[in-house]
Amino acid sequence: MLWPVGLWRMWWRLWAAGLPAESLGHRRVASGVSLPGSTSPRALNIFDRDLKRKQKNWAARQPEPVKFDYLKEEVGSRIADRVCDIARDFSLALDLGCGRGYIAQHLSKETIGKLFQADIAENALKNSLETEIPTVSVLADEEFLPFRENTFDLVVSSLSLHWVNDLPRALEQIHYVLKPDGVFIGAMFGGDTLYELRCSLQLAETEREGGFSPHISPFTAINDLGHLLGRAGFNTLTVDTDEIQVNYPGMFELMEDLQGMGESNCSWNRKALLHRDTMLAAAAVYREMYRNEDGSIPATYQIYYMIGWKYHESQARPAERGSATMSFGELGKINTLISEGKKSQ
Repeated sequence: MLWPVGLWRMWWRLWAAGLPAESLGHRRVASGVSLPGSTSPRALNIFDRDLKRKQKNWAARQPEPVKFDYLKEEVGSRIADRVCDIARDFSLALDLGCGRGYIAQHLSKETIGKLFQADIAENALKNSLETEIPTVSVLADEEFLPFRENTFDLVVSSLSLHWVNDLPRALEQIHYVLKPDGVFIGAMFGGDTLYELRCSLQLAETEREGGFSPHISPFTAINDLGHLLGRAGFNTLTVDTDEIQVNYPGMFELMEDLQGMGESNCSWNRKALLHRDTMLAAAAVYREMYRNEDGSIPATYQIYYMIGWKYHESQARPAERGSATMSFGELGKINTLISEGKKSQ
């Protein structure tokens, strides 16, 4: 069914902003949350953090937020699996950018003694999912953590750091609040996320309007992530990537779910209005280029997983240079050496 032009444009203005017009005056409760527009002097100001806060608050206030939680719950469970793979207990942990608590619900009190859940959206904290772990909710910005040095044994973060303007600073602060031998386990969207949607919008907008503007926010490249973690002070790094593909009836259903997740674009250079003809053309391009055999369309979410440890003298270290007793050249003869050893016995 085609919508009237006026209603269509109004809906897309709201989608571009990610929230209804009445929430523009929503009161902000500050507790370790940065002021609108405040960033580190060295940071590029790419994202409107105040708008992102409103988007997440709006999404958390919806009657059925669980309808849009499927992706964040899946990634949260995978983060929890990585926590459980570490053979130790964590008396004090921090979930940074927790949302509605997508990681906490998959953890147990046998592993985590107490969990601080921090997010910029107060409504997400108020509507958090149930967990058996004792929790404390903290309204805080990922770039301005209100915690002392050497506080936490574990810091986790799932699908939140890709909206941070100053990622190096955020990683440095995570390292700062970790205790020595503490571990950070995180996940964030990668550069190939929603490439189908990006390509469809660019092709349609170029054909209909003679050029295109960014509608998908920029993401960090995986080859930069290890460098940023190392520069923040982490060691014994692990960085890997995975893809999750979700099928949707059409492009507009995908966009509705992104809004319900609180993942609408909040870049300062976003285009506030997309014309009706351009959107219909983009939906047609999407279906023509990427549709599945059953008529649905796929959306790819690339996820970067990262693990980094804060230095402690008890951690394993590489051997000193020159201390090896066998060269790499001799490894090719290892089968012969083993056979000779057996014969001598």
